[in-house]
Amino acid sequence: MPAVMSAPKYLIPQRIERADGVGPAIDLEELRRKFLVVTLKINEVLEQEGLTIALWGSATGSDWGGRPILSFPQKSYCGEYATLLDLEQRPDIRFLRVEWKMNRWAHRDSGLRFGFEVSLQDSLSHVSSAVA
Repeated sequence: MPAVMSAPKYLIPQRIERADGVGPAIDLEELRRKFLVVTLKINEVLEQEGLTIALWGSATGSDWGGRPILSFPQKSYCGEYATLLDLEQRPDIRFLRVEWKMNRWAHRDSGLRFGFEVSLQDSLSHVSSAVA
């Protein structure tokens, strides 16, 4: 019997943002206590801008603690970036949310703009879909 592959769960579906922001609290449901692949996809960016993504975890969906449980280093180019998040040792985390910060290092009159999405998937499903 073939393994059932789960689809990615979107913490932030594809969107275009022009300022710093925070996404909604997402219930992990079946992804609780698992080893996860977190994927950041950037498909639109203006020249000389940076995007920083942080994941915050919570047991209640209201108390997010003092620091993120995972952060992507600043990104300035379109692409797909993935990292691992081990929630096997964090059974208290039931909710995740994404916080993003944008900056520019060159003077320009136009506003900031990033098109991106953030998803997560059980690492076993991720590996199975990559091999298939």
